[in-house]
Amino acid sequence: MSMSGNKKIILSFIAGLLLSGIALYVTFKDIPLAELVAYLETVNYWWVIPTVAIALMSFSIRVVRWQLLLNPVKKTGFWSACHPLMIGFMLNCLLPGRVGELARPAIFYKKERVAFSQVLATVGAERVFDVLVLLVSFVAVLGAVEICPTLDLTFRNYQLNKATLEMIALTTLKLSLGLVACIALVCVGQTRRFIKRTILSLPDLLFFASSSLKEGIREGLCVKLAHIIENVAAGLNLLKSPKKVALCLGLSSLVWGVAGLSSYVMTFGCPGIELSFLEIYAMMVILCFFISLPSAPGFWGLWEAGGVFGLLIFGIPAKEAAGFTLANHVFQMVPVIIAGLISSIIIGVNVLQVASTPAPLNH
Repeated sequence: MSMSGNKKIILSFIAGLLLSGIALYVTFKDIPLAELVAYLETVNYWWVIPTVAIALMSFSIRVVRWQLLLNPVKKTGFWSACHPLMIGFMLNCLLPGRVGELARPAIFYKKERVAFSQVLATVGAERVFDVLVLLVSFVAVLGAVEICPTLDLTFRNYQLNKATLEMIALTTLKLSLGLVACIALVCVGQTRRFIKRTILSLPDLLFFASSSLKEGIREGLCVKLAHIIENVAAGLNLLKSPKKVALCLGLSSLVWGVAGLSSYVMTFGCPGIELSFLEIYAMMVILCFFISLPSAPGFWGLWEAGGVFGLLIFGIPAKEAAGFTLANHVFQMVPVIIAGLISSIIIGVNVLQVASTPAPLNH
C-alpha cells in the first residue's frame, strides 16, 4: 500500500476517533461518570455469552440472505460470502463513512472476479430489505406498544415525542420509496435501455464542442456509466422473482428479530431494565433510525442517543438507560470486529489496503 494510502487511513481513523469522542461526550456529559461506572459494575456479564452468540447468529442469517442475492451474479458458498461480509461490518465499526459497504463488494470482486458494480447492487438491495422491514416493524411497534401521545422528552440537544418518531419514519419511508423506484427503473428492460440511450446521447448536447471531444466524453464516461447500469441490473436480477423477494423479506425479518432477541437477552444481566421483548425491539428500531444518519465509526454517540431515547420512552431512568445502551453497544460491536479480523486473516486480505483503494466502479 502506498504512503498516501497509509496517510489516508490514519487520518480517517483519527477523524473517526475524534468524532466518536465528541459524540460520546455530548451523549453522556450530564450523566455522572461515577454513577455510570457504578451501574456497569452491577451488570451480570455472564449474560454476555448468549447475547454475543445470538448476535452472531443474526450475522449468519445475513450471510444466507446475501448468498441468495448473489445467486444471479455467482453461486457462492457460505464461507465465501461470510468472510467479505464480516470484514465489511468490521470496517464499519472501525472507520467512518461506512467504508465497509464498499469494501465488501471490493473484496468479493478480488476473490471471485465478479464485476464490482454487480456485487455492490446486491449490497444496496440488502439495505432496501433492511429499511423496509424496519419501517414495517416501526409501524407495528407504534401500534402494539404503549407510547403516550403527550410524550415529550429532552435529552441533550435532542427533542423526542411521538410526532418526532412518526416524522422520522415518514421521511425514511419517502427515501426508501425513492430508492425502490430507482431500482425498479434499472431492473425494467425498457426503462433501462431508455436511461442508457439518454446517457450515451448527453455529449451531443455540447453543441460547442468538437466531434472528437464529444466522442472522447462518450467513450471515457458515458459508455462506462451505461456499463455500470447493466452490471447493477444484473446484480438486482433476483428482484424479478416474487418468491425470492418474499424469501429475502422473510430472512430480513429474521435478521432483525434475532438482533432484537440479542439485546433482549442482555437486559437479563442489567439491573433496572425490566422491559418486554417488544419494548426492547421498539428501542432497537428507534436506535436504527438514529444510526442511519452519517456517523462516527461503530455509530458511537448516535447509538447511545438512540438507545437512551428508546428506553426513556418506557420510563427507564437515564443512568440505567445509558449503562445498558453502552454495555450492549460494546458487546454487539466487539464480536463483529474480532470476527472480521479472523476473516481477514483466513482469506489473506489486507483490510487497510482494501479501505484505501478506490472502488473499481467501471468493472
